[in-house]
Amino acid sequence: MSGFVWRQVATLAVKEFRDRMRNRWVLAVALLFAVFSLVITYFGGAQQGQFGPRSLEFVIASLVSLVIYLIPLIALLLGFDAIVGERERGSLDLLLAMPLTRLELLLGKYLGLAAALALSTLAGFALVAMLLLHQFGWAGLRQYLVFMFSAVLLGLAFLSLALLISVATRERTRASGLAIALWFGFVLVFDLLLLGLLVASGGEAGGQTLAYLLLLNPADVFRILNVFSLDQLRGTYGVVSIVPTSLANPWLMGAAMLAWIAAPLALASWRFRQC
Repeated sequence: MSGFVWRQVATLAVKEFRDRMRNRWVLAVALLFAVFSLVITYFGGAQQGQFGPRSLEFVIASLVSLVIYLIPLIALLLGFDAIVGERERGSLDLLLAMPLTRLELLLGKYLGLAAALALSTLAGFALVAMLLLHQFGWAGLRQYLVFMFSAVLLGLAFLSLALLISVATRERTRASGLAIALWFGFVLVFDLLLLGLLVASGGEAGGQTLAYLLLLNPADVFRILNVFSLDQLRGTYGVVSIVPTSLANPWLMGAAMLAWIAAPLALASWRFRQC
């Protein structure tokens, strides 16, 4: 790809990012994460009569649950109309009439939205990072930084899925419905189905095959990546507890998350060229 092409992509990405900054989207999401993460950190142990961060493991495990519910939903809502919205407004044909390829348009949209999502996520969790640095020092902060980085990767994976939905549909209402259905499927239904299969079989169904099926869900990849680094919490996450330690290699889980970012985006690019 020539340098000229990347300039086109960068121009589109900057415009998309500025649009999100202008409408206060980044600020709103960052404040949402900041409030929720601080509440969880300070009051997560209130039932046990404790306030403030009890332990690094407890804080990260609590925030993992928050991230799995919120970030996929935010990413899907952020990107589901990136292309189909332009199509409905009639501006897509105008954009494609310019010296601009469909791949450049898709990448520009994605990178701009990805920058906005990453900035809001990192900014939202930064206050807790400073708190943990004060409480546990640099050793504790290192694990939290891994958590923050993996949370960004999770958001980028669902943003890729959102763009795939956006190029595969012709109406915003249909795209929004598919985005919500995808969130329900990955965040709520997928683990329940696997857990139901595991329970119904008395824990014998599938063996390690069932564990490898978790790789088909980016939310589970994120959960394994974080929870399996916290030894005393490995047994508290339902179906994730069946995952063998060999599968929970951080590099392997990181590669799986990168695949969840690249594959839907590549499929979206192929589908967009067919339109």
